[in-house]
Amino acid sequence: MTSKNYQLNTTKKQLFLISIPVFFSNLATPLVGIIDTGLMGNLGEAKYLAATSVATSVITMIIWSFGFLRMGTVGIVAKLFGRSDYREIVKTLLRNFLIAIFISIILVLIKPVIISLTNTFFSTSNETQNLINTYLSVRILSIPAELIIYIIIGFYLGIQKTAISSLLIIILSILNIILSSFFVLSLELDIFGVALGTLMASYITVIFFLIFTYNFIIKKFQIIPKFEKLIVYSKLTKLFNVNFDIFIRTMFLTFSFLWVTYQGSKLGEDYLAVNTILMQFIILAAFFLDAYAYASEGVVGFTIGRRNKKSFLKIVKNSIQISFYTALIISLIYLIFAKQIINIITDIEFLRFISYKHIIWIIIIPPIAAFCYQFDGIFIGASQTREMRNGMIISVVSFLIISIYLIKYLGNHGLWLSLLIFFILRSLTLNYFFYKILKKF
Repeated sequence: MTSKNYQLNTTKKQLFLISIPVFFSNLATPLVGIIDTGLMGNLGEAKYLAATSVATSVITMIIWSFGFLRMGTVGIVAKLFGRSDYREIVKTLLRNFLIAIFISIILVLIKPVIISLTNTFFSTSNETQNLINTYLSVRILSIPAELIIYIIIGFYLGIQKTAISSLLIIILSILNIILSSFFVLSLELDIFGVALGTLMASYITVIFFLIFTYNFIIKKFQIIPKFEKLIVYSKLTKLFNVNFDIFIRTMFLTFSFLWVTYQGSKLGEDYLAVNTILMQFIILAAFFLDAYAYASEGVVGFTIGRRNKKSFLKIVKNSIQISFYTALIISLIYLIFAKQIINIITDIEFLRFISYKHIIWIIIIPPIAAFCYQFDGIFIGASQTREMRNGMIISVVSFLIISIYLIKYLGNHGLWLSLLIFFILRSLTLNYFFYKILKKF
């Protein structure tokens, strides 16, 4: 495989086409969340939804905090691919594997601490707390596999093999859905079954794709991957600098969603359960729109590697436009079908009633959020992680302050209004910092 004859995908049509496999993979990921929520939401008691909300929020914060393993891999690999430096691509991949293994060992060892902090932080009943602890005890063990999956996805996105990265996520998601449904519906393992399904799906998927990737590298790059000469100070420093910025950015991002869960728990387990349902719509839209961001990451990195400013600007313009148009379509679908989807997710009438009152927020947010999702992809592809980090810190701190005030006067509606403001602030700050990227050419 060579990058010399690689054709840049810069038009709206081309970006849409290379985004299609990512669409399907990204659709599969939130579908798992929707199905898991639906499995818990139809058990007849709000405690299952409440426990799922808290437990998955904690796990999501932990795993997303190390999203730099994917994002950092994409940016660096794309630039190396633009320069046809395949040997360094393989070394980057292996270095990030070692980082993932090291992080995973620490997280698994501190599992009791994570569970204890969760119990202290969230206001839930003893019964709900026990369900949360059950879920976390199992899901934390899946972290090693999930972090390695991040890196594998980043590698294939970086070399513009989006179909392979999409196939990975689709397989993971399908396995998750099948196993979780079997454990909950057939074996009646409720929240333990959901966690166990994710655990098993993660390890089956990562084993298969590690073998696949090893053979792929040998065939396409003609390089045998070896864990040797990886500890090079200059390379590790570069990886650390890029990854650390993304780590801080993602920590703040995940904390903002954890904050939504926390504030929901303070309003009562009913609102905690309702926000869990509504958040599935936001996550679904986010993963769908992220397809354009993912597709842009590798292309942006490639154009910068080639110093092609004209193509870079064309990508930025077209990707933002098509992302916004897609968000409008998503909002229209929510406007028409939101109630029907909510009815599928839960059979508890009072949860349905409260959810209906908040539908307006899931309709408004996607078009606003589309801009920051797409800018994230551009910044990651350009490896401008410091600016992306700074924009996120400003947005999250503002969001926390605003939410405290709005919740006091508007209750749960105030929480969702503050989330909308958060997305607006992210878009504005990223747009401001964007112009610094142009100076790189």
